[in-house]
Amino acid sequence: MTASDAALAGNPLLTPWTTPFGLPPFESIAPEHYRPAFDTALAEQQTQIAAIAESTDAPTFANTIEALERSGRTLKTVGGVFFNLAGSHTNDALQAIEREMAPVLAKHRNSIFMNEALYRRVAALYEKRESLGLSPEQMRVLDRYHTIFVRAGARLGPEEKKRLAAITERLASLGTQFSQNVLADEKSYQLVLDGEADLEGLPSFLREAAAQAAEERGLKGKHVITLSRSSIEPFLQFSKRRDLREQAFKAWAARGDNGNATDNKAIIAETAALRAERAKLLGYETFADFKLADTMAKTPDNVTKLLNDVWKPARARAEQERNDLQAQAQSIGDNIAIEPWDWRYYADQVRMARHNLDEATIKPYFQLDRIIEASFETAQRLFGLSFQELKDFPKYHPDIRAWQVMDADGRHVGTFIGDYFARPSKRSGAWMSAFRSQEKLTGDIRPIIVNVMNFSKGGTGEPSLLSFDDARTLFHEFGHGLHGLLSNVTYPLLAGTAVSTDFVELPSQLYEHWLSQPDILRRYATHYRTGEPIPEELLERLMAARNFNQGFATVEFLASAFVDLELHRRKDLSNLDASAFEAETLQKISMPREIIMRHRTPHFTHVFSGDGYSSGYYSYLWSEVLDADAFTAFEETGDAFNRDMADKLKRFIYSAGNLRDPAEAYTAFRGRLPTADALLAKRGLVLTGADA
Repeated sequence: MTASDAALAGNPLLTPWTTPFGLPPFESIAPEHYRPAFDTALAEQQTQIAAIAESTDAPTFANTIEALERSGRTLKTVGGVFFNLAGSHTNDALQAIEREMAPVLAKHRNSIFMNEALYRRVAALYEKRESLGLSPEQMRVLDRYHTIFVRAGARLGPEEKKRLAAITERLASLGTQFSQNVLADEKSYQLVLDGEADLEGLPSFLREAAAQAAEERGLKGKHVITLSRSSIEPFLQFSKRRDLREQAFKAWAARGDNGNATDNKAIIAETAALRAERAKLLGYETFADFKLADTMAKTPDNVTKLLNDVWKPARARAEQERNDLQAQAQSIGDNIAIEPWDWRYYADQVRMARHNLDEATIKPYFQLDRIIEASFETAQRLFGLSFQELKDFPKYHPDIRAWQVMDADGRHVGTFIGDYFARPSKRSGAWMSAFRSQEKLTGDIRPIIVNVMNFSKGGTGEPSLLSFDDARTLFHEFGHGLHGLLSNVTYPLLAGTAVSTDFVELPSQLYEHWLSQPDILRRYATHYRTGEPIPEELLERLMAARNFNQGFATVEFLASAFVDLELHRRKDLSNLDASAFEAETLQKISMPREIIMRHRTPHFTHVFSGDGYSSGYYSYLWSEVLDADAFTAFEETGDAFNRDMADKLKRFIYSAGNLRDPAEAYTAFRGRLPTADALLAKRGLVLTGADA
């Protein structure tokens, strides 16, 4: 055995794991293990792919499609660990590996899906698919593989393939750099609050969280506001210091847009141009046409129609809200014009006046641990799941928690990891991912699912308190988590959340509805000091205020969706100025001056950290049309936990992965496709009278 062989033999990423439920042995993995593990895994899959492509046997489903599905298991394992940690607990060493591996992995993927001999075998099976005696799931796998090969450029000529390969490798590097730039801007910023004057207006929960953030940054005795949403949004809501609100807001809005080494505008211009070129090589007029062809929406025009249908009532509502805020400011003697850093501050006052409800009243009833329990209780009542917390398991950070998930018969369903708190090593936002996905092709492989959040920690000895929006985010991501945990398919390609972006948000957004069920809130919204349940009259006020500020929320989302779509519909992308394009697009839709996009283009990681939601940020709204209608199906039975509806929901949505076309899957659950009516009603945006 050579020294190199010995090093690989001792690499924890390449040896069998004897950890509970096959969790990665995080404490044993060091940055230097990743590159050798990647190299070994890549070589392994290249050998497997060559054996399939060069086989002299006639192609069959087993020797081609199933063989493809069996290939690359080591690469999935290594990548599953690495990319999860690159997002949730990174460092300089991991970021360097991420930059190094991005084009290597893109090149590897190209070598598979542009392999002419391999594609010929897939195409031969696809052409005679009706005569192969395949099961519906096998037919779906074959169809998806054929689509993936075609969309990856397998049918192009040698020169076009060469250019497309170069484009995808460059895009991988650009996406990695984009996300690292945003993280660098978020990590480097801190608003230090020094003394009572800087803290004016801040409630105790926010002061405690800011003190904790300061202590973590070596500033014990002070208070720090970071660019994590759970830190900056409540600061903008409560701080009486308009100058500090403006300072923090501008830093938040300017992530990736500071004209320095982490500025993302040049990356955006190059990314957009390369995406457009890629689309043209594949026969599409624009990148939006290419991207949407493989979604429920199908075309940019269909997306634009939905956005426009919601924009008119949302903008009208936002203008009413702005007038209310302006009147509130004047009523208390603040002779100002409302600016974006003022919106949350005065909105909180208007909500208090209108509903006798402010965040400082609500938050003490929303403890993180209790809301986690509420999400588990909901899963138990809908799907019969139970959760047993693990006490001794490998951790990549001391804060993470894990649970064994079991079904109603006590059988192991999977493992769920919760990573809830903000830290400098974690990118912003909230997401679900998998360290291992479910499948049955190579045995009964049970999933390991993770939810990652960025909540503020409570002060020493105090619980973490959530806003109602934070609690909704937790339910949202746990909905994604259940989509991964309940997956019940044979083939890895179809497992869990491997569906189109405008369908993948259905299980998550639908799950949010159960947070608002009175019996869930009565049981789990308990005061962190007294243990008393949320008072009935406060619960009524909370429910009555659900659509408060909905014009603002809808407008900031829609603005991001419009800019994303219009950028990728553009045919001429030479000399693109991302900031000018953003401003021009917002002017076209008459964006209210007092509101900015939820995600400005220079830090729009959904769209530019990879292809994930490019041309696809609309997906949240598209899925909301589905989720509003889907929950109505439960309401029509008079029982939010109706057993028959829950069983259909599990069968056709949560456990079905990509077994069916999304429209077919939804119709199987609901009996029909939805309209936008339930969405407008849910958001309280139904136009009446003079608004219509």
